[in-house]
Amino acid sequence: MIRYRSPEEDSDRWRRFPFRDGDVVVSTRSKSGTTWMQQILVSMVHGSPDLPAPLGELSPWVDWLVEPEGALFERLEGQSGRRVVKTHTPLDGVVLDPRATYVVVVRDPLDLAVSLFHQGDNIDRERVAQLSGEPVRLSPPRPPLAEWLRDWTLAETDRTVSMDSLDGVVHHAADAWGRRGSGLVHVVAYADLVADLEGEMRALAGALEIPVADEAWPALVAAASFDSMRRRAAARAPGARGVLKDPAAFFRRGHPGAGREVLDPADLTAYEDRVRGLVERHAAPGEASAVAALLGVGDGEKFVG
Repeated sequence: MIRYRSPEEDSDRWRRFPFRDGDVVVSTRSKSGTTWMQQILVSMVHGSPDLPAPLGELSPWVDWLVEPEGALFERLEGQSGRRVVKTHTPLDGVVLDPRATYVVVVRDPLDLAVSLFHQGDNIDRERVAQLSGEPVRLSPPRPPLAEWLRDWTLAETDRTVSMDSLDGVVHHAADAWGRRGSGLVHVVAYADLVADLEGEMRALAGALEIPVADEAWPALVAAASFDSMRRRAAARAPGARGVLKDPAAFFRRGHPGAGREVLDPADLTAYEDRVRGLVERHAAPGEASAVAALLGVGDGEKFVG
């Protein structure tokens, strides 16, 4: 296992995580549909969109240091039935337990980055520091979005620390894609959720063997729509501990294309070339074209496994 650490998270917690039969782990990069997938899975497990507690309480972020490990594990132990938890750690930093299944959502990296840019203004850094016990980390002034996005696409970073770098995003996707044949790992494209939410939800229910009554589907799908997620942000956004200034702003746009609207043609070409290079670095032999297509670079068929 690779250890991934930042001032606010530590993947080492997975070494002690008390798995049990039926657990589902949602593993995504930041702003890649994590909360969306949690809502989908938790509501299907409960058979109803009306959850007994806020989503972040039912489906906690295992690696997040703002909640003590012991309290988090104790709370999960008290849940009956199947549990759904989240992580932003790639699967090579998570224990792959045969009792669990792992769902990885992959989003167009440019759209992810635009969401990250806007999300930075919505985080209460003082509250995060208070909860995690770390010093306050104030972000320096940022350039305009187009310049920031161009710099993000070209930055060379350590992906074990800067997991939301482009290198980290590509690695997360390539690593998950290479593991999908194990039967434990299911890869879902964010764009496919946008295009056919009900179809993707039904496919996931079948793959994870979650029984859902026919009459329950309309309400489950409606509750997972972007409008519903934003409307009920107080109960669904991962800011129940006060780390978000505005929970509704967490659900900012919800459909693809934001990143490509920002870069000019030359910068977009440079970005796509770099993604292809990173895919060649991280993907298993013979899988580069599939991973590139999953990331929105190049042609390809629908990739869900």
